[in-house]
Amino acid sequence: MCFQKVPVLASRAFSSSARKLKNRVPEAQKLFQEDNGLPVHLKGGTQDVLLYRITMTLTMAGTCYSLWWLFTASMPQKKA
Repeated sequence: MCFQKVPVLASRAFSSSARKLKNRVPEAQKLFQEDNGLPVHLKGGTQDVLLYRITMTLTMAGTCYSLWWLFTASMPQKKA
């Protein structure tokens, strides 16, 4: 008895009338294919620029920190 309801429930859950979402892909394609001299990773606007700068800052800080500890580890320790 219970197995007869599964196909009906599945078809209701995946029906196309459940949601009506607007397709925003063509708008995004126009934005990213526009020739405005910006690299693709910065075409998204202010949020992309902010994320890029934060990422580069953390990368540079991590690199400098790693190099500092490599330099510190390469020096001979003073004997007490």
